[in-house]
Amino acid sequence: MAVDTTPRSTTWTFVDGEWLSGNPPLIGPTSHAMWLASTVFDGARWFDGIAPDIDLHCQRINRSARAMGLDPVKTPEEIEALAWEGVKKFDGQTAIYIKPMYWGEHGSAGSVVAVDPESTRFALCLFEAPMNNAKPSSLTVSPFRRPSPETAMTDAKAGALYPNSGRMIIEAKRRGFDNALARDMNGNVVETATSNVFMVKDGVVFTPVANRTFLAGITRSRVIGLLRQAGFDVIEATLSVDDFMTADEIFTSGNYSKIVGVNRLDDREFQQGPIARKALDLYMDWARSKSSSEE
Repeated sequence: MAVDTTPRSTTWTFVDGEWLSGNPPLIGPTSHAMWLASTVFDGARWFDGIAPDIDLHCQRINRSARAMGLDPVKTPEEIEALAWEGVKKFDGQTAIYIKPMYWGEHGSAGSVVAVDPESTRFALCLFEAPMNNAKPSSLTVSPFRRPSPETAMTDAKAGALYPNSGRMIIEAKRRGFDNALARDMNGNVVETATSNVFMVKDGVVFTPVANRTFLAGITRSRVIGLLRQAGFDVIEATLSVDDFMTADEIFTSGNYSKIVGVNRLDDREFQQGPIARKALDLYMDWARSKSSSEE
């Protein structure tokens, strides 16, 4: 049975020196990436004429590549320039997801399991993806855990980490929730299946301390800094499920949707909180003012 590989939205991909529309076939059945998962990616956002922290995303993809054992073939500056070139191929009306990617084509001479860094390939994929900041999400505590650095490549934004996130979401949706609250192997809350997570208690903002079991995101770091500049106490700490169940409000941060409120965690309901709204306002004000200052 043929599988429809047509993209669900307008898509452009830069690979091997040219821009291709749609979903070009890039990886074959003998490619190391297809067989043994040597893929890394990153994601920036373009909307309303701006691409917040795109430089940091372009830097992180190269760090992820090195952590995977790949050799980056583009500088962060080259990736960023290509991203802005790609943005011009769209109509400027819909938000865009900007996804640089590296993967390995061959295994090393000594062992097919290890990737050959000299076989590294690069692609930059851009596709339309509307923003959705307004809709609150519901969470449930996942029975699945985040791996430790000793058991998985947690220092890279590796594609191989995401099937674990996928099964968290599938399990959560089967029970009527939008997303899952994820814990590390010690039972501490670290993030959701798709984003970093914050909680507020008595006006103080808390977020799980970065312990290398989860991606401490670029948007997370930006939100922490902006809230602190605005006078909020923001504490990175080891947090339990009970901490979140007794919070005054919960919200998430991530590049895809920026800041989103949480309206339910298992059987506890939450109102859309003022600090989540403030965090989003601070982020958008920063992003737009930074863009204006660079024009």
